Amino acid sequence: MARLLGGNGAPLLLVSDAVSRLIVTVDGPAGTGKSTVSRLVAERTGLPHLDTGAFYRAATLAVLRAGVDPHGLANVLSVIESARFDQAKGTMWLDGEDVGKEIREDDVTSSVSLISSYPEVRQILVRHQRKWIEAHGGRGVIEGRDIGTVVFPDADVKIYLDASQGERARRRAEQTGEDPRVVAAEIDRRDSFDSSRDASPLTVPEGAIVVDTTEMTFEKVVEMVMSLIPIDH
Repeated sequence: MARLLGGNGAPLLLVSDAVSRLIVTVDGPAGTGKSTVSRLVAERTGLPHLDTGAFYRAATLAVLRAGVDPHGLANVLSVIESARFDQAKGTMWLDGEDVGKEIREDDVTSSVSLISSYPEVRQILVRHQRKWIEAHGGRGVIEGRDIGTVVFPDADVKIYLDASQGERARRRAEQTGEDPRVVAAEIDRRDSFDSSRDASPLTVPEGAIVVDTTEMTFEKVVEMVMSLIPIDH
């Protein structure tokens, strides 16, 4: 069962370099602070950081670049199976090219939900994500929407970030400069799609700590997550 955690976070602690395996998963819907919190936790613990959502965006970009109809699964799979994906130096790489900025553009954003809904696509990218963690010693802070449920169900620490839809829309609009009403509508659409899809729907992982970030600063959320990570594992 998931547990609801509140209150002030504990003092920040640094994970020992001697840790052999330590996987921290951070799941949750858009606008809850997953990226900011995950990056800060990784930075302060010295653990590698993996943004799994960037893999789906890179896969979508590969499909669009190939001129393939996103609705044609066979051709979509052919493109993604032959593509090379990696994350390094804080950015996403597709076939050896830094695509960190391009994967955030509108054409990718409008198609990524469809591409990521295919179970076959998710299976391919989950393999890439697991191999990435293996290559980094079985250690990492991994963010996404199915990390604690599908990708790493046996993770050492599972976090699920949530927030009110209004606050999530406000944060995203502040970040992108878009109209908050437009952002709210897009978040509502994405929530509905992610929660109802057949392949790896967005849900609270078994055993996860649920953190409602609506009234919390990112710093407080980071402190709370840090307090849950074992020093010597």
